[in-house]
Amino acid sequence: MADLRMAGIGMTSARTRDRLVQRLREQGISNLAVLDRIRNTPRHIFVDEALGSRAYEDTALPIGFGQTISQPYIVARMTEALLEGGPLGTVLEVGTGCGYQTAVLAPLVERLVTIERIGALIDRAKERLKELEIRNVKFQHGDGTQGWKSQAPFEGILVAAAPLVVPQALLEQLTPGGRLIVPVGPEGEQELMRYTRREQGVMRESLGRVAFVPLLGGRS
Repeated sequence: MADLRMAGIGMTSARTRDRLVQRLREQGISNLAVLDRIRNTPRHIFVDEALGSRAYEDTALPIGFGQTISQPYIVARMTEALLEGGPLGTVLEVGTGCGYQTAVLAPLVERLVTIERIGALIDRAKERLKELEIRNVKFQHGDGTQGWKSQAPFEGILVAAAPLVVPQALLEQLTPGGRLIVPVGPEGEQELMRYTRREQGVMRESLGRVAFVPLLGGRS
């Protein structure tokens, strides 16, 4: 029964996932490892059962607590942008949410540490990653705007919610050459940015317009 749940049927089947991957290719996602993770990560187990039939649509879906599971294209785009430039050791994810982005990214890096401010969401994400037998992830219920100093420095940081300005703590916790992928700006005016830490300073690149929930401090 567990295997059937992971594999999916009907609108959650392998054929449906293949169609999603083809759409992502057409939208410009070219990293084969990322596409393979999208194909093989059962997105339907990260959403409520009532939304399972929509899990492989390329759209964000509600997961409760005013949060959403990001659309597959955005997950793929952010992951691809983070991985450009070579393999990564320790990576920080800010905003675990339901754990879908975590599950896509974790097998592609050596070690992933992830922070979520909403306790109920991180508990759910832990259960899902345990089901998927993904074991290189360390979780924390905390304030992601402060990064995770005791686990730093990070070769990569991925932020799954939008601050108005990039928290300085995140830039400071990057290794030389480290990359930060983060949506920045107010609602309706957000850009996906890649910051790369260099000896001479921080290089910034815009990766296009996006729409994310705001990045909040504290925890609940």
